[in-house]
Amino acid sequence: MEREVFLISVAAERLGMHPQTLRKYERLGLVQPTRTVGSMRLYSLEELERLRLIKRLVDDLGVNLAGVQRLLLIADVLDRLPSLLEDRALSTGAGRRQLAQEVRRLREMVGL
Repeated sequence: MEREVFLISVAAERLGMHPQTLRKYERLGLVQPTRTVGSMRLYSLEELERLRLIKRLVDDLGVNLAGVQRLLLIADVLDRLPSLLEDRALSTGAGRRQLAQEVRRLREMVGL
């Protein structure tokens, strides 16, 4: 299945960001572009949306990058919770343990 991807220069232009900023965000683990055989970064539409969110958090809301990392981790955990809360997932000990692990991780991220 083909999906639309963009080289770093095109992604940076679309986002109004410098390519070096995208590289920095990758080093921090905020985004994970795929790579070509020649190691060129390819950004998907989903990654562009994530980068728009990061830009809004930093530029408009004044969140520092450590805060952005924490917020994105929390959002990722929250995205996984609905599947864990399904009856089938919780009917097994493994499902309950996984849910408990995610809740502990979320509590650690928010400092509880």
